[in-house]
Amino acid sequence: MFSSKRSRVVAGGIAAVVIAGGSYGIVDATSSGASTTAGSSSTSTSTTAGGFGGFGGGSGAGGSGSNARSGPAAGGSVGTASSVTSSGFTLTTSTGQKVTIKEASSTTYEQGTSPATVSAVTSGASVLVLGTTDSSTITASQVIVDPPSSSASSPGGQTIGYSKGTQGSTEKVGTIPSDYSQGSGTLASGTTADKATEAALAVYPGGTIDRVVELSNGDYEVHNIGVNWPHHIFVNADFQVIGADD
Repeated sequence: MFSSKRSRVVAGGIAAVVIAGGSYGIVDATSSGASTTAGSSSTSTSTTAGGFGGFGGGSGAGGSGSNARSGPAAGGSVGTASSVTSSGFTLTTSTGQKVTIKEASSTTYEQGTSPATVSAVTSGASVLVLGTTDSSTITASQVIVDPPSSSASSPGGQTIGYSKGTQGSTEKVGTIPSDYSQGSGTLASGTTADKATEAALAVYPGGTIDRVVELSNGDYEVHNIGVNWPHHIFVNADFQVIGADD
């Protein structure tokens, strides 16, 4: 998974996520025997019942509905920058999803693992964006240009891009927390949400994370939109991806 000065997310693995011309993809994915680990602290707020009103391929594309949400929440995406202006840019994911990135005076920048400035964001650059997701728009808190490659372990399966009128996969891989039910848990924020988002995108790039939900056992459900699979990515308290489903 990606690594930055802000958060060093460590995970052993054999599924390398590579950067090639700004495109992120799974090179090889094999089953992992990772088990869930309880115990993690985060700043969070309770979720409230409600549906997701985002763009195509979000919740429900696989027929499983949506987790509850209370509005824009911490998340992010990874891909290639284009249409760069003084206030933001367009991010295109490896599945062709386009995400509007808004920058602000508080947005911080890194290039690789070194501090950078807004000038590092150029058309064609590979970028990892963390911030607040609202449908297909992310207000960036951090932009990492040329994020380091990853050797994160994958529980199996590959991201399936959204295709209008195409039913999503019902595949379930790895470990799905036994206490998980859609709509349960609390919304995570801050560094906790960033680490879980990075972990999920390192193994399953191509979509946009629009929230991170902490479950009662300390695992996280990372909600992925704009793709047909996976919509739910499960990350343990050590920020390792342990499972995924529709």
